Amino acid sequence: MVLMRIAGELRGRPGVREAAALMGTAANHELLASAGLSAPPVRDATAGDLMLVVDAESEAAADAAIEAAHGLLDTRRRLREESGRMLPRTLESAVRRLPDANLATISVPGAYAKLEAMTALRRGLHVFLFSDNVPLADEIALKRVATEKGLLCMGPDCGTGYLNGVGLGFANVVPRGRIGCVSASGTGLQAVASRLASLGEGISHGIGVGGRDLSAEVGGVMTALALQTLGADRSTELIVVISKPPAPAALARLEAAIGVTGKPVVVCCLGASAPAGGAGRWVASLEDAAEAATAEVRGTPWVRRAFSDAEDVRKWLSRIESGPRRGGTLLGLFVGGTLAHEARLVLDAWLGQAGPVAAAGGRHRILDLGADEYTVGRPHPMLDPIQRDARVREAGREPGVGVLLLDLVLGRGTHPDPARSLAAAVAEARAAATGAGRELTVVASVIGTAGDPQGLRGQIVTLEAAGVHVLPGSAQAARFAALALEPTLAPRLLEGRG
Repeated sequence: MVLMRIAGELRGRPGVREAAALMGTAANHELLASAGLSAPPVRDATAGDLMLVVDAESEAAADAAIEAAHGLLDTRRRLREESGRMLPRTLESAVRRLPDANLATISVPGAYAKLEAMTALRRGLHVFLFSDNVPLADEIALKRVATEKGLLCMGPDCGTGYLNGVGLGFANVVPRGRIGCVSASGTGLQAVASRLASLGEGISHGIGVGGRDLSAEVGGVMTALALQTLGADRSTELIVVISKPPAPAALARLEAAIGVTGKPVVVCCLGASAPAGGAGRWVASLEDAAEAATAEVRGTPWVRRAFSDAEDVRKWLSRIESGPRRGGTLLGLFVGGTLAHEARLVLDAWLGQAGPVAAAGGRHRILDLGADEYTVGRPHPMLDPIQRDARVREAGREPGVGVLLLDLVLGRGTHPDPARSLAAAVAEARAAATGAGRELTVVASVIGTAGDPQGLRGQIVTLEAAGVHVLPGSAQAARFAALALEPTLAPRLLEGRG
């Protein structure tokens, strides 16, 4: 986080085009190379070395930026030393300092997460396990102990949570309210919580359980405990469950847990159909989940819509149709795993199968850049967008790409101004495509609230100024991306309910 902020400050200096502050791990060397920042002076850096790399308009601007980075590091060290504040170095010493604490947030490399999380559970602490790359066997062992003790083990790879009005991890600023959520990971919960806030509703608690909880191996044990917890919570009137399709055995446990909550439950298992005679109200998208939940608690009817503002979509589509023919394939570059999964489902329905790798037939691609394989040894793209921005620039040079589909996720803990660098990357990509005689349509969804520190409206305006079509949710953005490639879908998408 410290290095990310330093790199961000360097990028804002006069004459600096790009900057990076990274430890010299193999993964970070690959990241520098993909961003075009690899340089001879740092190629021999090892994991114990700090790499400061600047791409500037002049040598003087580069030298000034590097000097500024040293100054920022020196200032941070001096302030820490002058404060005299002693930070605990172990969980045991932290508990001695805060004996009334009932939750531990853990974010260490996945190989070490079990040790720390097990220590917390055995001390009677709930666990918010942000760490990714945690072995499956470790997750099963942790959740077995947590269940025996009646404690929540949220995660691993749990990006977001809300407990008693306190946001954990990547959390949007949302009001407290009467709707509780149980979510697999992070961005799905963020999308639903943000949409609820825009509708005037709030979150009682949002409990993340990790993306593998409803797998056959884990069996949905933490989802069941979370439903039981929210069922007993007086402030929760309705519960929303957000997940990818559960394994059959986990689905049976989910159905049983829903059936005994004693409260209405809206279920959004993206890509799964409601089981015959199943409990709860099943919906198809994250936005549907928020709107159906709002209608349920208010006792009002709900009608599913393909687009919040069909007239805006018609205007955008008419401009695309009157311009040069786009054609080509679609490339989705996502920082939110659940958002990427939802977009893939929409595109599968309207354009045919969309996968992570382009096939000979020109298959559309959706990449989740926050997945484990992209984040080993490097920050999540919601923390540092350099990796995604580099891929956006590359997309402008790919002759087959006609539509670029993106997401932008705001909130506490995430990058302070992700739209700025993303808009710059989009502008470069579109310019590269135009220079090659092509047109590149860029579509994005923005997940956030008016209270988020980045400023929801300002982030949208920044993207729109770069020529991005911004829609309020990942499903809507995917539908519009499908229309941009295949305008003949308009009668069914715009007149129907998508």
